Amino acid sequence: MKKAMKYFTRHRARLALLAGLLLPLGLSAGFVPFRHSFTNVGAALCLVALIEAIAILGDRISGVVATLSAAIWFDFFLTPPYERFTISHRPDLETTISIVVIGVIVTEVAARSRRHRRAAGEESRFVAMLHHVTELCAGTTKASKVTEYVTRSLVDVLGLRACRFETGISGPPPAQIEFGGNVVHVGLHWPAHEIGIPGPEAEILCQFRGETVGRFVLTPTPGLAISRERRVVAVAMANLVAGLLYEERSSAAR
Repeated sequence: MKKAMKYFTRHRARLALLAGLLLPLGLSAGFVPFRHSFTNVGAALCLVALIEAIAILGDRISGVVATLSAAIWFDFFLTPPYERFTISHRPDLETTISIVVIGVIVTEVAARSRRHRRAAGEESRFVAMLHHVTELCAGTTKASKVTEYVTRSLVDVLGLRACRFETGISGPPPAQIEFGGNVVHVGLHWPAHEIGIPGPEAEILCQFRGETVGRFVLTPTPGLAISRERRVVAVAMANLVAGLLYEERSSAAR
């Protein structure tokens, strides 16, 4: 059972697409012996329910494929003249169009619900990550260990290819993620939510009380869009590290 669940999870999109192609065909063909006693509206409702299930289990593409497949095979098997891609009665044409319209709507609703659930889960994970960094900074963990943890976390949060921390700052400034999540590149605001963080490298400055105590150097994944929420979390973690480094330096100077 566990192996089957792992296989389904790994190949969920492909299986849903295959189901979208074949299951409407099978369901429509299954109604053939009853097409003179079972109303076309009832068959159409069953097909819409199937589309909804596929859209929920799969993605937007599988839902659209299931919608088109359902409309085609409803026409072929359940509207006279039978076994032909022709509709001769207006009510059957209206029912077929309704399958397409409702199927597309159901697919879009399922896709948006899936996106909202994913966003909610992502936000919870980021809050937990920030909470953990705060606990490390408030505890007895050395600044070097906290910096290592944040470096690894930034790779995850920003989808980076690599990340490193530097105490010194030299050379021309690369693209920078500022407080509030804005990305500035050559003096211009960069649409990272659309085309990703510019490379080959970018940075997040670690600043506390107006002093720069280091920076995280980022190697972004080209073209990977990064939401503002992710960028805000990244800057917040860098600021926590900045405060810890500032206090550590102040204590050493006393």
